Amino acid sequence: MISERHYTLTIDCPDRVGIVADVSRFIAERGGWILEANHHADRDTQRFFMRNAILADSLPGGIDDFSTGFAPLAQRLDMRWRLSDSARPRRVALLASRLDHCLVDLLYRWRAGELPCDIPCVISNHEDLRGDVEVHRVPFHCVPVSPDDKAGAFDRMAGLLEDNQVDTIVLARYMQILPPELCARYPGRIINIHHSFLPSFIGAKPYHRAFERGVKLIGATSHYVTADLDEGPIIEQDVVRVEHNDTVDDLIRYGRDVERAVLARALRYHLEDRVMLNGSRTVVFR
Repeated sequence: MISERHYTLTIDCPDRVGIVADVSRFIAERGGWILEANHHADRDTQRFFMRNAILADSLPGGIDDFSTGFAPLAQRLDMRWRLSDSARPRRVALLASRLDHCLVDLLYRWRAGELPCDIPCVISNHEDLRGDVEVHRVPFHCVPVSPDDKAGAFDRMAGLLEDNQVDTIVLARYMQILPPELCARYPGRIINIHHSFLPSFIGAKPYHRAFERGVKLIGATSHYVTADLDEGPIIEQDVVRVEHNDTVDDLIRYGRDVERAVLARALRYHLEDRVMLNGSRTVVFR
């Protein structure tokens, strides 16, 4: 993680010769000091992806002056682009149900300074985790989701997200399916985590079923949420090996460990503008 204040420029455009030179020249002409540079050309889609972290102090005109000057170049090269300021962290809402391992881990990492964001609220459909949240001095909102009033519950949740000016949502083992209209409101800004047994082992006890089948690997997947359940673009994955003498409890423990790590990495990549959507896939500049 870069400690100095910096601007992060991300670019997605049709591939062609000279993009790196044009962008680098623009930055250099303004005295910009590039702290980190990444780029990728996708031959299948013929699109080009770029990420530059620029020292803020090297651009005396600031982010607005840079944006105004860059716009004509971006238009000429048909760019989708974003310029973010590390001094303006994203506002992240955490959603959880009863399982605490991912939620508590993210709150700890946030308090430790590992996640460059603000957490204005945690929303849950149960009261179980209130104490774990409020000890971090983060507002906790319980929004029960009953089968006969799901629409009302999600309307209340949408209001909380709006009131808290949230721009990123993390499902830290939130065991409810978000409605399509909420997914559409935050495209590429809702991050989920789940075990990687899907679709082989579904239902309430996937680890027990995996144990019965003698699986040798346990994994976790973090992805962006879309209206298609668990089919959004994947951000991060990892696995751990299972030995023949491991028990069901061991498998569950391994699974929670890898879920915590994968979700934290996925969120950090997102917060640092390292993830770019490429259709149904992602480009991740680790």
